[in-house]
Amino acid sequence: MSAVLPLPTRKDEDFRYSDLAALAGVWPVAREEIHVAAGGSASLSLLPDGGDTVARHLVITLDDGAQFDLRALNAGHAFGRIAVDVRLGRAARFTLGAAQLGHAGETLELVTEVTHAEPDAVSRQVVRSVLGGRATGTYLGRVAVARGAVGSDADQSVRAMLLDRTATANARPELEIYADDVKCAHGCAVGELDPAGLFYLQSRGLPPPLAKRLMLQAFVAEAFVGAADEDALSAAALQALEALL
Repeated sequence: MSAVLPLPTRKDEDFRYSDLAALAGVWPVAREEIHVAAGGSASLSLLPDGGDTVARHLVITLDDGAQFDLRALNAGHAFGRIAVDVRLGRAARFTLGAAQLGHAGETLELVTEVTHAEPDAVSRQVVRSVLGGRATGTYLGRVAVARGAVGSDADQSVRAMLLDRTATANARPELEIYADDVKCAHGCAVGELDPAGLFYLQSRGLPPPLAKRLMLQAFVAEAFVGAADEDALSAAALQALEALL
């Protein structure tokens, strides 16, 4: 008989900002194993399923030269958590585009760990969050470049937009590099809608609510550019934005 995993505490880095009471209702979270063979290509889009409490844990292994495109919309849940562990073989490529849209007292989390285990692998992560009310949106992302994984190329772009001062955005993009001759970068910003941009759109005749919606729609769309299900993701994101506005 296998032992039941203990519920995490706030001392666990990956659960520091989590809603532990909600997590207890779905714990332990089943691991969803995804394996892409050498030279293969696959994609997956995660869309809201209407559940009040949702937690998923994807474990992705890419063999040499394999590619995987993951897109996720985390919205419409009182508690929504997506954890992603990725291991990249030689010259493998991983793409993540994710948006988190929360309002009221929702807690939304995206936790990623991408390991460049072999040389010349590429990873790209684009995360966009829009948070209103007393929502909490969290991104914890770690990229680890193993010894000998020369030529690794990793990038994390993380931005959050707060619609109310009562909303909270937590972000921790992290790099851990044990190889030379690599190209790794991360960027993170938390802010509000640009008033100059809003004024420009309004000066062109757009009502303030529509101007705000268009700016947020363009902001979120950055996470879904190039996705196989780009239209479906964008439509679902627009619907979720309506609930925020």
